[in-house]
Amino acid sequence: MDAFIHGIPKAELHIHIEGALEPKLMFEIAEKNGCSLPFKSVADIRRAYKFEDLQSFLDIYYQGAQVLRDEDDFYRLTWTYLQKAAEQNVRHTELFFDPQTHTARGIKFETVVKGIHRALTDAGSQLNLSSKLIMCFLRHLSAANAMKTLEEALAFKEWITGVGLDSSERGFPPEKFTSVFDLAHQEGFKAVAHAGEEGPADYIWQALNLLKVERIDHGVRCVEDAALVEYLVKMQVPLTVCPLSNIKLGVFDHLSQHNIMQMLKLGLCVTVNSDDPAYFGGYLEENLRALHKALGIGSEDIYKLARNAFRASFLDPAQKKKYLDELDEFVSGFGH
Repeated sequence: MDAFIHGIPKAELHIHIEGALEPKLMFEIAEKNGCSLPFKSVADIRRAYKFEDLQSFLDIYYQGAQVLRDEDDFYRLTWTYLQKAAEQNVRHTELFFDPQTHTARGIKFETVVKGIHRALTDAGSQLNLSSKLIMCFLRHLSAANAMKTLEEALAFKEWITGVGLDSSERGFPPEKFTSVFDLAHQEGFKAVAHAGEEGPADYIWQALNLLKVERIDHGVRCVEDAALVEYLVKMQVPLTVCPLSNIKLGVFDHLSQHNIMQMLKLGLCVTVNSDDPAYFGGYLEENLRALHKALGIGSEDIYKLARNAFRASFLDPAQKKKYLDELDEFVSGFGH
């Protein structure tokens, strides 16, 4: 099963690039930029990665992101993740970035996006890994702040495929950002949103009806609303589920309690992703391995999850077909 999980062509649709900042790289960049960290060692950082909920994680996540200062820092961060993804046979990735985390501390929007874009371009030519970039708005900040960020992004429209919504979910409903997403749609951006992780199933409805998103990030609480499940199945709205993240943040106590198998059986378009891999104990392969170990998820379901991810991506039909053919070829040839 390890060989199958490793070898199968994969797409990752829910990865926060700031959440791929490994402790070792955090220290290296901090030292380069003369930043002081509240940790003395890599082991010290790892010990701090005990989270009670989403907010306790975000506090450390934003602290870590403070070390990122120049274009090269964002390049190194992104390139390090892309190399890891390529090693795990991730063929396509659609990654999130949080510009407000950086612009709030005086880093220019263009510094962030240029560094990330350069790494994505290099991955296309050097790692044979395709990618899309999605800019997320921090939902704990105001809609006006999100609107300002969207306006800054317009100069880089050819580099940014879509917009998303992340950060603290409880008490920050999607409806707050309706006007921001309206403008994003007018400007031709795709739209996704985090909903139904810590927030209720109603937040998923809001994201679909008010923000008009094409994908729901997380979405595990959709099962609390039968009408919502029926709609998601009928429309095949993709859900970018992040199993190890859900355990680390206490959405489920143990992976054996995760509802991903239930979601698959219901016919939902589920995909598996790593979310913030440096903080949650694993990249895409580790998530799939953990599901196999805890829930006995087999090759047929892993194939289905991989297929869903390529189908749910923002690639054009010809690119999707290329990857789906590659996937089918791997599965039919595996073990022969």
